[in-house]
Amino acid sequence: LRDCQQDDIKYLSGWKQWKRTSSKSLKKVLNEVKELSSYLELWRNDIHSIEGKFGTGIQSYFSFLRFLVLLNFIIFILMFSFVTLPSIISEYGIFNSSFAKIPPKNVEPHCTVYKPSANKGLVYFYTYLKDLLSGTGFLEVTSLFYGYYTVDAAWLSILRYDLPLAYLLATFAYLALSFFWIIKRSVEGFKQNLVHGEDQFQSYCNKVFAGWDFCITDPNAARLKHRSLQYELQTDLEEERLKQKIADRTTKEKLRIYSLRIFINIIVIAILSGCFYSIYRATVFSQENSNVSIRRDIRTDSANLLVQYLPSMVITLANFIAPQIFSFLIRFEDYSPAFEIRLTLMRCVFVRLANIGVLLFSLWSQISHCATDKCKACGYNYELYPCWESEVGQEMYKLMIFDFIIILAVTLFVDFPRKLLVTHCSCKPVQWCGLQEFGISDNVLEIIYGQTICWIGTFFSPLLPAIATIKYFIIFYIKKISLMHTCKPAARPIRASSSNFFFFLVLLIGLILAFIPLGISIAHIPSSKACGPFRSFNTSWAVVPDKILGLPTGLQQVLHGIASEAFAVPFFMVICLIMFYFIALAGAHKRVVEQLREQLVMESRDKLFLIRKITEAQRH
Repeated sequence: LRDCQQDDIKYLSGWKQWKRTSSKSLKKVLNEVKELSSYLELWRNDIHSIEGKFGTGIQSYFSFLRFLVLLNFIIFILMFSFVTLPSIISEYGIFNSSFAKIPPKNVEPHCTVYKPSANKGLVYFYTYLKDLLSGTGFLEVTSLFYGYYTVDAAWLSILRYDLPLAYLLATFAYLALSFFWIIKRSVEGFKQNLVHGEDQFQSYCNKVFAGWDFCITDPNAARLKHRSLQYELQTDLEEERLKQKIADRTTKEKLRIYSLRIFINIIVIAILSGCFYSIYRATVFSQENSNVSIRRDIRTDSANLLVQYLPSMVITLANFIAPQIFSFLIRFEDYSPAFEIRLTLMRCVFVRLANIGVLLFSLWSQISHCATDKCKACGYNYELYPCWESEVGQEMYKLMIFDFIIILAVTLFVDFPRKLLVTHCSCKPVQWCGLQEFGISDNVLEIIYGQTICWIGTFFSPLLPAIATIKYFIIFYIKKISLMHTCKPAARPIRASSSNFFFFLVLLIGLILAFIPLGISIAHIPSSKACGPFRSFNTSWAVVPDKILGLPTGLQQVLHGIASEAFAVPFFMVICLIMFYFIALAGAHKRVVEQLREQLVMESRDKLFLIRKITEAQRH
C-alpha cells in the first residue's frame, strides 16, 4: 500500500505533493504531542494503579476528583486575573497604576459605615487560630473576601479598568465555564452509557475479543490491565445475575420487597425532615444569640465562638450521619450496584444541598429584616451586617474548612483505627465488622457538596477556588492512602460508564442549584453601601444597564432589540426547529444502525447455513 501511494505521488503536481506531505507531517506531530501530553496528565499512574487494583468504578471517582481540581484551578486563575490582581496592582501603584474610589450617591451616611473586626494591640495565638477557622479578624480585611474590593476604577497608564463590571462578568464567566465543561464531560459519559446499554452481548464480545491493549509491554501495566478487565467482566456477570434474580421473583417476593422499600422510604423522609428542622433551628439560634454577643465583646467570649460555628457543625454532622444511614438502609432494598449509587446519591443530595439552602435562607431573612426607617433607607440590616456579602463569604468559607476537617478526622480517627483493630484483634465483633469498603456514593457526594459551596461562595470570596483546589489536591492523597491501606475491593463491583455519567449529572444539579442563591444575591438583594465594588449601585446587576447607557446610541438599540420579545420569540422558534431536526436525524441514524445489525445477523446465519451444507456434503 505504501509503494502504491509513493507511485501515485510521483504523478501529482508539486503543490499537491507538498500539501500531502505537510498533512502527514502535521498528523504525526499532533499524535506525538498528544502522546507526550498524556504523560503530563495529573495523577496518571496513580489512577491507573487504582483501576487495576479496585476496578473502574472506584477509578471513576478519582478521575472525577482530578476534574474538580483542574476546574477549580482554572476558576481561581480567572478570578485572580480579572478581579484580585487589578485591585492589588492599582492599590499599591505597581506599573505606575492608580485607582479611584467613587463615594455612593443619594445614600444615607449611616449606611456607609463599615469597621471590620481587625485585631489590634496584643493578640493571642488562640485569636489567630479562631480567625483562620472562621474568616474573621485579620482575614476579613484581606483579598479573600468581598469587602476588600472597594476600587471602582483602575488606571494602568492610559487604560481604564472597570472593576465592578469585571467582577460581575468574571462571575458569569466561571459559572458558564463550569456549565459547558460539565455538559461536555456528561455527554462523553452518556455516549459510553448508551453504547453499553444497547446490547449486552456486544459488550461481552468487545471485552473478550477486543479488550486487550497490545501496546502494553510493561509486566506491571499488563497485570493492571488484566485486573481491570476482570473487574469489568465481574460487574457484567453481577448485573446479569441480579436481572435473572429479579425475573425469577414470585408474587409473594415482589410484595415483600415493595413493602420493605416503602417502609424504608418513609424512614428516609423522616431523616430528611429531621435534618432540615435541626439545621433551621440551629441557624436561627446562632443568628439570634451571636448578634446579642456581638453587642458585648465577641473576641473574649468563647461560648459565642461555639454559637457562631453551630450551623456549620450541625450541617457537617447531618452530612456525615445521614449518608451512613442511607448506605445502610439501601442494602435491604435489593437494587443493582449502579442503581444503589444513584438512589443513595439522590437522597444525600437533598440533605447536603438543602442544608446550604436553609443556611442561606436564614441569613437572607436576617439581612433583609428591617424594623426602623434608618434600616429601610439602606435596604438591608446595616447594623448587624454592614458588609453582608463578606458575612455570607465567611459562612461559605467556614463550611468548606469544616468539611475538610471532617474528612481528615474520619480518615485518621475512624478508618485507620478500624484497620488496626481488624488486623490485630481476633474478637468476633471486630472481625464481623471487617475492613471498610470504599463507599463511592458517599465520597462523590462529599466533593460535590464542597464544589457547590465553592460555586456559591466565589462571588462573596473570590479566592475560595484556590482553597478548594488545595483542599481537593490533599483529599486525593488522603483517599488514595485510605483506599490502599484501610479499604478492601467492593464485594459488588460497580460499572464506571454509568456511574461516571451520573456523577456529572449530580454535579450539574449542584451547579444549577448554585445559580439560584447567586441570582437572588446579584439581582434582588440590595448591595452593601459600605464595602465592595457595587457600593454605588442599588444591586450588583445594576452595573450592567448603567454601562449600557454609556455606549453609543446605535449599539444601545441593538442590545435592547436583542433583549426584547420581538427577538426572543423568533430565536426560540429557530432553536426549537433545530432541535427537532437533530431529533429526527438521530432517529434516522438509529433506524439505520438497527438495519445494519439485522444484516449482520442475517449474514452470520447465511454463513452458518453454508458451513452446515459443506459439512453435510463432505460426510456424503
